Amino acid sequence: MGDSSSSGKYNFLKNLFIFLFFLYLFFVSIELMGAAFKAFGRGFAERLIATTSNPFIGLFIGLLSTSIVQSSSLTTSILVGMVATGTISVRNVIPVIMGANIGTTVTNLMVSMAHITRKQEFQRALAGAVVHDFFNVLSVLVLLPLHILSQYIFGKSFLLFLSEILSDIFENVGGMKISSPLKIVTAPVVKLFHHHLFDGVFSPIVGQKASTILMLLFALVMLFVALILMTKAMKAALIVKMENLFDAYLFKTAIRAFIVGAILTTMIQSSSVTTSLVVPLIGAGIISIEKIFPYTLGANVGTTITAMLASMATGSKIAVTVAFTHLFFNLLGSAIWYPLRIVPINMAKKLAEIAAKSRKLALFYLFAAFYLIPGLLVLFTRWFKNV
Repeated sequence: MGDSSSSGKYNFLKNLFIFLFFLYLFFVSIELMGAAFKAFGRGFAERLIATTSNPFIGLFIGLLSTSIVQSSSLTTSILVGMVATGTISVRNVIPVIMGANIGTTVTNLMVSMAHITRKQEFQRALAGAVVHDFFNVLSVLVLLPLHILSQYIFGKSFLLFLSEILSDIFENVGGMKISSPLKIVTAPVVKLFHHHLFDGVFSPIVGQKASTILMLLFALVMLFVALILMTKAMKAALIVKMENLFDAYLFKTAIRAFIVGAILTTMIQSSSVTTSLVVPLIGAGIISIEKIFPYTLGANVGTTITAMLASMATGSKIAVTVAFTHLFFNLLGSAIWYPLRIVPINMAKKLAEIAAKSRKLALFYLFAAFYLIPGLLVLFTRWFKNV
């Protein structure tokens, strides 16, 4: 009996260590992937955003820019800086923020692709990933027309009106900085790979662009390997204990799950990371998409903290106002779609069911929805404008 108990404890501790090790590599891979995408796309994203004027094209520019840099926090921080310097107007910036909210979910989809070889697991993981997409798309379908209509009737968007009330209160608040514990923990390894290996060793040999491509490929391989082995460790020993942890504590009620999502994302300052983290848990069957939905809404609210801090550091009332439009968009979206959560949840489940039967469709959806369609729309509109 004693030997059996000791053996069980040893196996649990071994699998716990393996899980934590590959969880750490998962975080490192996302940071590396983000660094690679930012190296490719930050300058392009800034040029793209600066030229927007049409609200519908602004929406797709926000989506495309954020899909390229893989961070809505980065996109909204760029927007805050541009508004503060007068590069873009507040009127034009709100649809871009809405698009950025959709674009940030591309990381979830990439994470779900690690499960693509296991049909049932992939179906659950993909549903958990795209429910975030559908929530943001449905929020835009309601709030963008209201934004345009209120702007046309009253001369000011209702989002702008609400945000100006709060910006009056926070106008003179000095800039603050919250350090992300995730970035602190992963920084040494990310720096080792990014600056010392790829920038220091490969870049002088193959060039900066090729070195960045190698870093992106390396990060993707690390992401997939970490997720596969992390899921295996969970299934081996942790699944019952983790189910109890989520059901009895973290996600016992919707409000608790919402608060966990908001606080965790505020601390980490990346909704891409916090929402991607639960995708393998859904894939492994540890937690359901229904329980994860309020957590996702909380993460959407938590991610607005980065733009708020950036805006307060500028000392510009307009910049603070823009940051609050991001907050109100997510709060109002949550207020509308949490009571109607069956709509985005069922849409996500249906898409995942179809994609599980034809897994190439999932890859096409990722490429088309986040890169091809918004890219073509932006290019076509610019071409049409210049003709």
